[in-house]
Amino acid sequence: MATLAAPSLSSGSSRPAAAGRLTCRSLHGRQPSLGNKSLTTRRAPFDDTARAAANASSPFVRPARFQHSGRSSAAGPVRHVTAASEPNGTVQDVGGSRVAVNGGPGTKPASGGATSPPAVQHFDFLVLGSGIAGLSYALKVAQHGRVALVTKSSADEGCTRYAQGGICAVLDAADSVADHVRDTMIAGAFLNDRQAVEVVCREGPKLVLELARFGAEFTRGEAGELHLTREGGHSARRIVHAADATGAEIERALLASARANPNIAFYEHHLTTDLVLGEVQGMRYCLGADVLDQTAMTMTRFVAPVTMLATGGAGQVYPNTTNPTVATGDGMAMAYRARATIANMEFVQFHPTSLFRPGCPIPNSGPRGRSSLITEAVRGEGGWLYNLNGERFMPKYDDRMELAPRDIVARAIQAEMRNHGHSHVLLDISHKPGSEVLSHFPNVAAECAAAGVDITRDPIPVVPAQHYMCGGVQTGLLGETDILGLYACGEVSCSGLHGANRLASNSLLEGLVFGNRAVEPSVAHADHALRYAGTALYYASTHADFAGSKAPRGLPSSAGAWVASKRQELRDLMWQGAGIVRRVGEMKPVLSKLSEMCVETKAMAEAYGVSTEMVELRNMVTVGELIMSSALQRKESRGGHYCLDYPEAVPQECHATVISRRKKSAGKAPGQGQGSAGSRGRVAPVGNSSQVMGSGMLGAGSTAKKRSREVSVRTSDE
Repeated sequence: MATLAAPSLSSGSSRPAAAGRLTCRSLHGRQPSLGNKSLTTRRAPFDDTARAAANASSPFVRPARFQHSGRSSAAGPVRHVTAASEPNGTVQDVGGSRVAVNGGPGTKPASGGATSPPAVQHFDFLVLGSGIAGLSYALKVAQHGRVALVTKSSADEGCTRYAQGGICAVLDAADSVADHVRDTMIAGAFLNDRQAVEVVCREGPKLVLELARFGAEFTRGEAGELHLTREGGHSARRIVHAADATGAEIERALLASARANPNIAFYEHHLTTDLVLGEVQGMRYCLGADVLDQTAMTMTRFVAPVTMLATGGAGQVYPNTTNPTVATGDGMAMAYRARATIANMEFVQFHPTSLFRPGCPIPNSGPRGRSSLITEAVRGEGGWLYNLNGERFMPKYDDRMELAPRDIVARAIQAEMRNHGHSHVLLDISHKPGSEVLSHFPNVAAECAAAGVDITRDPIPVVPAQHYMCGGVQTGLLGETDILGLYACGEVSCSGLHGANRLASNSLLEGLVFGNRAVEPSVAHADHALRYAGTALYYASTHADFAGSKAPRGLPSSAGAWVASKRQELRDLMWQGAGIVRRVGEMKPVLSKLSEMCVETKAMAEAYGVSTEMVELRNMVTVGELIMSSALQRKESRGGHYCLDYPEAVPQECHATVISRRKKSAGKAPGQGQGSAGSRGRVAPVGNSSQVMGSGMLGAGSTAKKRSREVSVRTSDE
């Protein structure tokens, strides 16, 4: 996959488009190519009814991407749409959003009235999330159109910022891509999709070096070469790092570049509540998202032919997590409600070493509601683990000792804590030269010093904490999902890279590689959607409905207290049923309680409308149900899923757990080959063999097969 440099989707014409028609007008007046396929430019086919109504009275002329007159700003014009201009059409409820898609009688007017119509924004690309995946993708698609980057806190707040150890890249002559592939497969307990692993390990080094060109300042050796460290599960030094704050440095560099880009508009403190979907000739399309401005407490519909989910993980469903408070599983839950395929949710990675903080209201939580991570690199550079009796215990659990994969080390620590009745264990790096330790781990040293620990003299008290979701929205090798126009990358996705357990420092790399791979098919789909889904995009713009239970409202204190109580109950239940070590007898009642909680949350949301607290709780409960349901399906222990009832790995169980809510359809996307999104041969009906479908836009097929089982899981959030 070549990195795109040329701008795209051009018309080369200065003639204004007719009102009501969607056109492809280039920002630069040139056309790119996609393999052997040229991205041609032509108007999208409106049907006669829609065109006549639009020409007569609609304020929606065409998306802002293709219109550069009028009020200009990085964010583009805000268009207020009234029901008076709506043509008739068939309306379907999808993900909480009503979108008319096929034309016909019976369309109900949008709520809100002429005096306060819903706000609608139009962009070429909608990016949800501002970590390494979302930012790197946004910077590249911004060469081809206007980008809205929506993030629910400040743009720099997310899991990327807190990634300490580094990012993998095979840059040492003594290392090899084959070794990186092998280490990744071993860490993932061979549940990985090998094709995805090879893609990431092969394409990663070039993209890591590209980060340096974006301005990321990595730690270097005396001769100016990148300094490489080693972490658990790796057979060689291949971790590029910026001291022990790699994620923060990458976030800083990418964010600075994105803020300087005139084609990227930031919407900070904006929470996406649901995806907007439509149907064209039996195929599902993502047409954008509905978004809550958490400051103004107003709703806006963002309409775009391409939406990228880069919303991160779901660590906040656990009581002790290294994830910040924004990690509430929003993207996973929204995608599930939109009937995208979800995979491998039972595989939750617990980092072996977070800083133990006795006496905190939430166990071990530090600032920003998260546990302080003690990077894997401390063990990679020679740190040893001891129990409180002074015994170094890892040699009795694994021959790799402290450098074993994370799931093994986390279970070993928990076993020591349980066997001896201890609250934590100790990680000791004090036998190394103090200057070397402080040079390599300045942020860990500062964090520990604030807790009264001098890491050059004292062992660090540590406990395991939830750290990473290995499952998520199932994607293909181009970041595509099984909903046209919806892409996903980073922790929200399940690309097949991690398998049952993530190898250290592969997470930042995954977001970078698949963010880059998604650029070209996204540009191609934008052109495709404007040709064949113009009517659906038009109706998405004119049917935003934010009345009733969809209206934004602040929670009264009593409802806020209820939400806080349910959130803590959820976290306690998840630790009980889906912690480091699991038991079927505990998982079943937890799932039952989560189902009840989901019903209660839906009822409260209907009564109290849209608020950050209610949306997050709904999403967290949905993710909790998906984790528990998937865990109960697996009759073995593998990677991040360890069940005492099935303590051994079973070869027959070495397949992905796939949750699919897709309706069988004979529909085919206009102008595309069969099966254009997100399967890679990994989904099959229960009891049937795997089916191979295309793995990209425009019918790029895949011949790889991966065994999977599709499970019938219905959460209460349906």
